[in-house]
Amino acid sequence: MALHLQKEIAKLKKKILSLGTIVEESVRKAVDSLERRDDKLAQQVIDSDYDIDQQEVDLEEECLKILALYQPVANDLRFVIAILKINNDLERIGDLAGGIAERAKRLAYSDKISFPFDFHKMAERVQLMLRNSLDALVNSDLQLANEVCRSDDEIDAMNREVYEKVHDGIRKDLVHLEIYIQYIGISRALERIADHTTNIAEDVVYMINGAIIRHTEFKNKG
Repeated sequence: MALHLQKEIAKLKKKILSLGTIVEESVRKAVDSLERRDDKLAQQVIDSDYDIDQQEVDLEEECLKILALYQPVANDLRFVIAILKINNDLERIGDLAGGIAERAKRLAYSDKISFPFDFHKMAERVQLMLRNSLDALVNSDLQLANEVCRSDDEIDAMNREVYEKVHDGIRKDLVHLEIYIQYIGISRALERIADHTTNIAEDVVYMINGAIIRHTEFKNKG
């Protein structure tokens, strides 16, 4: 039975990494569609959401099957629980990527305005967090998982900066109010992706050593 369980866990790991790769690509395309004002690329992201949703459901069913049939304990149990939670966070990140793509489509045909904020830098940082959280999962890398958690504060600060600059922009240029509203939505989506990525990293920490670091200061140490 132990051998069968390990085979199922190996399959589970392969599936979560496959989903992670698709979600990571979805975020990248969403950001690219925004920067290139490419409505067709944005539509690709929107269309891919069904596949992400379906994989999320399949993964959840696999996790529940393992829990019911094999009743794993200790490290194996933590792994399955972590995958269940990471699975949900990846699906939400896919939804947020779709939201960015929807806004990219609206902006593709709008006026280009000068906006003193580097969305590219914010998007790069968020994508790096996502990539590192998945690498931490693959390699059971506690240090990398904690690094992802610490990066979240930087994204929060960037999001606040966008709100301040949008506020100033609207005061000076009400004509382009709709564009500024889209900028707020994009920034908020990137910030939420960072939050879900941090959740993944926290679950990797739990998977490795059983420590629940959510709502604690532990993740900001060491």
